[in-house]
Amino acid sequence: MSRVEEKLAELGLTLPPVAAPVAAYVPALQTGDFVFTSGQLPVVGGKLPTTGKVGAEVSPEEAKELAGICALNALAAVKSVIGDLDRIEQVVKVVGFVAAAPDFIGVPAVVNGTSELLGAVLGDAGTHARSAVGVAVLPLDAPVEVEILVKVRPA
Repeated sequence: MSRVEEKLAELGLTLPPVAAPVAAYVPALQTGDFVFTSGQLPVVGGKLPTTGKVGAEVSPEEAKELAGICALNALAAVKSVIGDLDRIEQVVKVVGFVAAAPDFIGVPAVVNGTSELLGAVLGDAGTHARSAVGVAVLPLDAPVEVEILVKVRPA
């Protein structure tokens, strides 16, 4: 078990299986020293635990937890490409999308669920640049979607 997966276990978390794509793409792709993930939904056990707009059907607190699930799914996608999460040198960028009710302005706080999980699991290597974007709708009516870009050490 990698140090990253040991840290996940300490936090009471496990790396899920890679979520199956919902369209024509791959979950993650490596080019050179970088791995780009596709947008990861908060899928648990093959389904979304909840759907709807944040600030309407989904509370900001619940959405923040879902953003953490997106981060776990993104790490699983990275592992599927590099094999060992200990090869992560740095999370370079996080882009978080939040399906927000028209008057909801707390999008950055929701995406903190991703940022905080990556920091807790990866320490300084989890520090990243970030965009947090409110949108009208996401695939499958998901409340949150996250993609990450990581720099990896050679195998």
